[in-house]
Amino acid sequence: MHGSGTGGEAQPTNGSGVDQEFLALERELAVFLRRARAQSGEMAREVHPELEPAAYGLFVRLDEAGPQRATDLAGYFGVGKATMSRQLRALEELGLVARDPDPADGRASLVRLTEEGQGRFRHVRDARRERYVRKLAGWDRAEVAELARLLHHFNVRAAEG
Repeated sequence: MHGSGTGGEAQPTNGSGVDQEFLALERELAVFLRRARAQSGEMAREVHPELEPAAYGLFVRLDEAGPQRATDLAGYFGVGKATMSRQLRALEELGLVARDPDPADGRASLVRLTEEGQGRFRHVRDARRERYVRKLAGWDRAEVAELARLLHHFNVRAAEG
């Protein structure tokens, strides 16, 4: 049995109609995601020992995009409003994020990193980047750029559904 490949030619499958490329992608993503979750947990604990792994992604988003509504953060990460509220409340209690009135809508608030949160996050982020530089030292810069481009493309498509 054959499926269609990227070039239009028939590609071998595993007998169940699933292209080998997609099985390989699933396997590699599973390993990648498991390692990423473990690393995010380590990074979050380095920012503050009481943080859960999901907090690190929130720091990345708030640092890159600036103040955000909680509902926008929930949508960006694909989690429910209650989950986001709980995560933000924990960060607020630790003094790592704060809420300010949204100038566009006084009923809403914008979540931002505090100076303390930003400083702690950036210190850990810089150390993480140094680890990536060391791990990928043998890679050509174009390969690193291509990996980043493909992951971005994948993330955009995944967010679209």
